[in-house]
Amino acid sequence: MASSPEQVSDALVFFGATGDLAYKQIFPALYGLVRDEGLSTPIIGVAKQGWDLDQLKGRAADSVKAHGGDIDSDAFKKLLSLLHYVDGDYADPKVFTQLRKEMGDAKNPLHYLAIPPVLFSEVASQLAKSGCSKNARLVVEKPFGRDRQSAEDLSRILDEYFPENSIFRIDHYLGKEPVQNILYTRFANSIFEPIWNRNFVRSIQVTMAENFGVQDRGAFYDEAGAIRDVLQNHMLQILASLTMDPPTGQDHEAIRDRKASLLKAVRALTPNDIVRGQYEGYQDVPGVKPGSTIETFAAARLQIDSWRWAGVPIFFRTGKLLPVSVAEAVVQFKKPPRETFCEIDSVGSGHMRFRIQPDVTIALGTRVKIPGDRMIGDDVELILTRQPGADKPPYQRLLGDAMHGISDLFTREDIVDAEWRIVNDVLGNVAPVYRYKPGTWGPDEAQLLVGRDGPWLNPKRA
Repeated sequence: MASSPEQVSDALVFFGATGDLAYKQIFPALYGLVRDEGLSTPIIGVAKQGWDLDQLKGRAADSVKAHGGDIDSDAFKKLLSLLHYVDGDYADPKVFTQLRKEMGDAKNPLHYLAIPPVLFSEVASQLAKSGCSKNARLVVEKPFGRDRQSAEDLSRILDEYFPENSIFRIDHYLGKEPVQNILYTRFANSIFEPIWNRNFVRSIQVTMAENFGVQDRGAFYDEAGAIRDVLQNHMLQILASLTMDPPTGQDHEAIRDRKASLLKAVRALTPNDIVRGQYEGYQDVPGVKPGSTIETFAAARLQIDSWRWAGVPIFFRTGKLLPVSVAEAVVQFKKPPRETFCEIDSVGSGHMRFRIQPDVTIALGTRVKIPGDRMIGDDVELILTRQPGADKPPYQRLLGDAMHGISDLFTREDIVDAEWRIVNDVLGNVAPVYRYKPGTWGPDEAQLLVGRDGPWLNPKRA
């Protein structure tokens, strides 16, 4: 039986309580929920580490001090008082018998699987056998598979024990304030809708760049690569927010229905639509296989087969060791049909820019006259809004929503399938991998991808 949005979860169980994700994200999010939203339900950590409750509390304390911002002593003490711990193998039924005991009188628990997907089946099965899955919600962490088939297999496993409307797939990017700001700006301001289509938009570019390498994640990254790690999820979600039709009705599924419809209309990528790159020195990173062909850079050209966006080229670019760490989307408008003032064509104006990180900026590129006798101008940006990046942390927002059954900011099964369909044929070593120097915008071949629809609009530092 599915839990309803009106039922607030009365216990929070998270598997993988001793892991890196729990340390960096989950404990700070739980602390924020206690401090800001009065969370008072039991919080039960589960892991196989040979720990006891005091050790888990120590880990939580270290985590909050390192990643939780300013410490409110009362909230901090309350968080520690809510913690429980169950230690043992996820294949051992006794672990789940103990978990049911630690949950006390809870009737609508939330289970968060902060563990590798290979363990999902075992944990979901044990939750069902022990009675812990009744009226429960299940939160799962990406990756949701490695390709379309494995994502289907994973969904089939979860569906065996939990109904779809009780499954919350976390993509933390959807919890970011600036990503939500894209939707809000589009649909709260009627001036944008008439020009948000193929008649006025020349191209769309989305860039997600990092100025650092894979660091100590060589083994993980060498199994994933840029397409799986970023393009298939974060970048396609940004594209959906940029290009989806307005949601209708007040149902929680309204936004996700529109996103699903949009992503199903995106043409599947072929090897000719992508350029893959690998930065010089990647092969020397510990954990990277000798001769690895995994991409640390990917650029792609996409098309949306819909009336609104037919013929509008969309360009993605993401990579490691690029000049800056930044994420932004630029919607570039078509030029006026006639050059009135006989100036050199400008590519720096006529756009709307959504900066997602590190700062939050919405800006409109335009051309204004330079003071003087001549009718010549300069490209400027009108800053519509600029905000600091200190919003509610994504995991705090998402965990709070999941506990209340609010699904808007979570990825649905059909959306995950649509995302994998788009990239499935460009996974693996299907296109050449070009070397690029650290600190550049990737291999030169990426410039050829945009062709006459370019150039690439290189983001500047905040």
